[in-house]
Amino acid sequence: MSSEKAALLPKRSAEDGKYVLVIHGGAGTMSRERSTPEQRALYHATLKEALRTGHAVLKEGGEALDATVAAVTVLENCPLFNAGKGAVFNTAGKNELEASIA
Repeated sequence: MSSEKAALLPKRSAEDGKYVLVIHGGAGTMSRERSTPEQRALYHATLKEALRTGHAVLKEGGEALDATVAAVTVLENCPLFNAGKGAVFNTAGKNELEASIA
């Protein structure tokens, strides 16, 4: 794991319990060569916020589903991600979205 990816993970302590919170910021063709360090920093900041938000729910004794919804909501509210407010429009100019929590 690169140090950049490791920095996205919240620090764990013995009090945290045993759980893993994983988020996925999407897939596509965004490459390092086509993005600036500032753009990458914005993406990473939102990913960190999503992890911290979900982690906070679990730390307070919340349910896994609530933590998942909280983390996903951060991504959906960010126009950088192809979800919610950042979703790509189809050729008719409408958003066609599907979501699931598995």
